Amino acid sequence: MDHNGGARVPASIEAAWGLRARPGKGPKPGLSLDRIVEAAVKVALSDGLAGVSMNRVAAELGTSAMSLYRYVSAKDELLTLMVDAAAGAPPPGEPGEDWRAGMTRWSWGYLHALRRHPWAVRVPINAPPVTPNQIVWLEDGLTAMAGTSLHPQEKMSVILLLSGFVRNWAMLTADLTAAALAAGNTDPDPTVGYGRMLAGLIDPLRFPEVHKVIQSGVLDDEDDDFDQEFAFGLDRFLDGVESLMTARAAAAGTGSGGE
Repeated sequence: MDHNGGARVPASIEAAWGLRARPGKGPKPGLSLDRIVEAAVKVALSDGLAGVSMNRVAAELGTSAMSLYRYVSAKDELLTLMVDAAAGAPPPGEPGEDWRAGMTRWSWGYLHALRRHPWAVRVPINAPPVTPNQIVWLEDGLTAMAGTSLHPQEKMSVILLLSGFVRNWAMLTADLTAAALAAGNTDPDPTVGYGRMLAGLIDPLRFPEVHKVIQSGVLDDEDDDFDQEFAFGLDRFLDGVESLMTARAAAAGTGSGGE
């Protein structure tokens, strides 16, 4: 369907929005788009993204791959719907939540969703968000910033940059943790012992600043974790957004600019 002259929307996406009924014939009773997506997510959690195929999902459902194509015309569409299902809904906000608390909640919520479904970060992003849960997340982020001086484009930029930061962090930590476990480490944190390892490799005269960091002990701080690093980066990003708002308010107050 082509809505208002825009890009053509795949039938499976329309169905996810409830705009298209299931096929009237072909698939056996009980098969639905929701069941197909649920089965595909189950396969991804057990076998990884590489294990997801139309045949494998069909086997999970006890049907044929051809029956799935009545609901989803291509694997790429199925992957899009899987990511949407994995995202779920954002965590609810607290009464009176300000923009910063709202975007902090939004970012942590997105990170936790990706940690529950680490395969989701392997799905390439090839289009703007269009599926139901993705738009719920978009609405939630925009609502958090509704009372700010940010312009619509700036709000969208904040969401774009934050989602990229969260996604990159989820991918980085998933990769490092998987590598540590594959190497047989009992502690999945790959940074454990990192400082001591570097100390035996580098020349302090050639790398004096790295040596100072090693000597400080922060690279071997077992109380440090990925969450602390994520919180630091998130706070610095939000500091920048807040600085923009503060500068804009100051300019408006002196008559030299503003919205």
